[in-house]
Amino acid sequence: MLDIGKIAPDFTLSDKDGTERSLSEFRGKKVVLYFYSKDNTSGCTRQANAFAALYDEFKALGAEVIGISRDSAASHLRFAEKHSLPFVLLADPERQAIEAYGVWQEKKLYGKVSMGVVRTTFILDENGVILKIMPKVKPDTNAADVLAYLKNL
Repeated sequence: MLDIGKIAPDFTLSDKDGTERSLSEFRGKKVVLYFYSKDNTSGCTRQANAFAALYDEFKALGAEVIGISRDSAASHLRFAEKHSLPFVLLADPERQAIEAYGVWQEKKLYGKVSMGVVRTTFILDENGVILKIMPKVKPDTNAADVLAYLKNL
């Protein structure tokens, strides 16, 4: 896992439109980087919709929201269109950012152990420094918790 106060690892991934996007292009803005398991699952949909509902408030604070999962760019496009998601979704099927941020971990569900993305949110400052790490977040409260944190900076 990464540490608060360190520069967040840069990466380049495709967005929902197939355009390559790098974390470094968001320098000068605060970044809310949230990792989630899969498009169109109940928890991930609730989390994405919560970020979408508060998106104007994030923008007003100079923050960009970026969601990352292993889904393809085409899956992200369908997910974003279906739920009118206004923020950046990045496809990481090769787990480049997922592993660099340490969110590919062992998970247990109903006694079954498997590897997967642990729902985690990173808040970065304008220089790409990690301000806060929120591990194992709850999909229904994550966006509001992040917004409250940013408002108190």
